[in-house]
This record gives sequence, structure tokens and C-alpha cells, in this order.
Amino acid sequence: MDKELSKDQGRQLVALARRTLEERFGMEGKTPSSSSIQRDEALQERKGTFITLSEKGQLRGCIGSLEARESLLDGVRRNALNAAFHDPRFRALSPDELDRVQIEVSILSQPIPLMYTDSSDLLSKLTPGQDGVIISLGSASATFLPQVWEQLPDKEVFLSNLCRKAGLSSDAWRNRNLEVFTYRVQSFKETD
Repeated sequence: MDKELSKDQGRQLVALARRTLEERFGMEGKTPSSSSIQRDEALQERKGTFITLSEKGQLRGCIGSLEARESLLDGVRRNALNAAFHDPRFRALSPDELDRVQIEVSILSQPIPLMYTDSSDLLSKLTPGQDGVIISLGSASATFLPQVWEQLPDKEVFLSNLCRKAGLSSDAWRNRNLEVFTYRVQSFKETD
């Protein structure tokens, strides 16, 4: 991971995500704004970001950018809206749900190719709990953030679910030569 953000910077990004959603619902002023956030050079850096919304411990929306196309501030704003309103797995977030949703911001390192010879080698090179994984085969691709290891700690189950997410057979990681990339994240969550 590149230079890590401080806990305070992370709290500011989480607050920015919440404020963005509040503004969308016309609830301006609920979450205080930080005047220093726009001047923080570290938050102007281009990095991949993901926003995860959870309600009572269950996923409620998760969308992000793997590539560093925009500043952290812009990525957090855009992906907060996308996670709330454009995750195809869920209906759009409603104003009354906003107070029940917990927001997590994940900052991604640059994905790097993972070279492997076969499925056993692939399994041996993955680090549960630390590696975010991207798989790609032709036009099919998908990613799991490192946090997904908490629900899927077995490497084979993790890869099978990731293949299904990409629209591939669950054993595609065993039988095909997938392109695999890994990345690390620094994540910040709202407190319960």
C-alpha cells in the first residue's frame, strides 16, 4: 500500500460520503463539513475507491473504481451515490434508510498482476484478509475487496464465488487461465 491516510483523514472521507448522500436527499447540514478537506493534498491524490453500505451487518450496496482516475474526494462522492442508487443488486436507497446505513470507504493500492502456473500455485499466492482480487477472462471480470475474506475465508470458496460474480462457472479458476490481479486497501468505517 502507498502512504497510508491518517484516521482523521479517513473519518473525513467517511463523513464526505455521508454528507454527499444527505445532500442528495435534501438533508444538508446533518453531517458537519470540514473546511480543511478540500485543502488536504493527500485527499487530492488519484486512487481507486470503493464505498460499501451495510445495514444491520448485511450488504446494502457496494460500488467503486479499481483504477485511479480521479481524486479521492471525487471518487468518494461519485461512488457513494453509485453504491446508494446504482448497485444493480439492490433497490435505490431511500431517505429513511440513510440513518440505518453504515458507510465504509476503501482506498485501493494500484492492482498488480499475479503470475501463477496452475490452480494450486494460485491458491498458494493469495493472502486471505489482505488481498483484494480481480479476475478477468475475455469480457468477464469481477473483484472482491479484501473484506470479503471475512465471509469467505476459504480460498477455493472465495475464488469460486468470485468466478460466479464475473458470470463464469464456479470452477473457472481451476480450469482456465484467468488473468488475476491483487491489491490492498485501507478502509475506514463509521462507528456503530
